[in-house]
Amino acid sequence: FSFFLNIMIELDGSYGEGGGALVRVALALSTLTNQPFSVDKIRSGRSDPGLKAQHLTAIKALLEISNAHCDEIKLGSTQFSFQPGKIKSGTYHINIGTAGSITLLLQALILPSLFAPGKVTLILKGGTCGKWQASVDYLQNLLLPQLQRFAQRMELKILKRGYYPQGGGEASLEMSPKYKLKDSPTFDQFFQKINFDIPKIELKEQGKLEQIKGIINISSELADKEVAERIQKSAQNTLKSYSVPINIRVDYTSSPSIGGEILLWAIFSKNEDIDTKNPIFLGSSVLLEKNKTSEQIGKEAAEQLLQEIRSEAAVDSYLSDQLIPFMALLPDSQIKVAKITEHTLTNIYVVEKFLPVKFKIENNTILSQRS
Repeated sequence: FSFFLNIMIELDGSYGEGGGALVRVALALSTLTNQPFSVDKIRSGRSDPGLKAQHLTAIKALLEISNAHCDEIKLGSTQFSFQPGKIKSGTYHINIGTAGSITLLLQALILPSLFAPGKVTLILKGGTCGKWQASVDYLQNLLLPQLQRFAQRMELKILKRGYYPQGGGEASLEMSPKYKLKDSPTFDQFFQKINFDIPKIELKEQGKLEQIKGIINISSELADKEVAERIQKSAQNTLKSYSVPINIRVDYTSSPSIGGEILLWAIFSKNEDIDTKNPIFLGSSVLLEKNKTSEQIGKEAAEQLLQEIRSEAAVDSYLSDQLIPFMALLPDSQIKVAKITEHTLTNIYVVEKFLPVKFKIENNTILSQRS
């Protein structure tokens, strides 16, 4: 019996946190499994309901990359149906046209592109960091190390920074597949093959804290006031209770809008080694804001990280929801998180509609199981 019957999957867009994540994850899984879906009540609980620029861009990108079909959609559309096509290799230029998030757009594109017939290069324009999103630096340093197991090669380059409100950032993501969908007669067989070949995601224990790294990217207009250096110093002072190397890099950059972010991450080892298959990294980030001093921003980012470290979790709250679709591809994967977020529960809801898996949550440990 095949789970994948190509029947229209119906999704409630107001489920859980009721944001755009549900749409992005559904687009990714629909394209990967070749199962059509319809969704209504998109972002219905928000003050500006319906599709935003980055959701439209994700749909249009998949129409191009995979010859998919979709209802007529526009900004503010609260429902649509999507008929997936087959992903193609190639180089694709995608411009969100606003400060809309490059990383949120990638949530819809990475998963199917990983299993394309050949190399996929995505050159994306939009915002590189912003509110309620993981930044491109976070993606590069915390998510992609977990996804290397799926690819021959995967490399994200930040070409230009783009801050709210004008955006103008640019990044390229190159993916050379190790496993190609086209090599398996059915998705069932592909699913079984990767389950046999690819190591499970197992992020259960922190291990020993080895070092703390960080990146502060800030508009060059703020260099005279030494904003980045003050953020750096404040973060270092807050973290010095841990006697490990702390290396926080400063990067002043030109961008159409003034902005910036500090990203910190803690690196752990097991038996003196950093596990390259299942690296334990915990991250925290804070955006530059007009009503906060540099010192407050550095301290806040460091305190967030300290909270993650003290939680004894092996996965931070930003990463847990992003890992759910990949854990579903590898049943018996397991992660321990500091807290179960609404985004995580929403992604579980979507994933269980598309793949033959069930998730079990116990004491902040999330386990994927074949259903």
